[in-house]
Amino acid sequence: MMDKTKYFVVKKKALPEVLIKVVEAKRLLASERGLTIQEATDQIGISRSSFYKYKDDIFPFHENEKGQTITLVVQMDDTPGLLAEILREVAEYGANILTIHQSIPLNGVATLTLSVEILSTTGNISDMVAEIEENQGVHYLKIVGRE
Repeated sequence: MMDKTKYFVVKKKALPEVLIKVVEAKRLLASERGLTIQEATDQIGISRSSFYKYKDDIFPFHENEKGQTITLVVQMDDTPGLLAEILREVAEYGANILTIHQSIPLNGVATLTLSVEILSTTGNISDMVAEIEENQGVHYLKIVGRE
């Protein structure tokens, strides 16, 4: 059976450089009035054809998630206060926590599944995810769903 997945969430470090440059060219075009696509692509160092090929297929995650629900999976140490710290960070960014599920820790490691609603007042989700990942005791964080 063929996989019908249309969208993927990928960390920046896994993207080819051309895709990152397309996003940067789009940012330039949005921020500088009168800038042509040719001028933007020249500044960034990609061809116009590359820009046109990918411009509708890549965008920064934080630009399009308002009104969405995202599901995060966090593998973390079973450390007192770590879950509370993660929930505090989500609250600080103004995301609405919809569901929380933490597995029973095995060998001192638990898996947290967290669904959050992104509101119009929610801060930058990319920054929130990065802040959660920086916590001592967080092994990894993955965005596994987005509706």
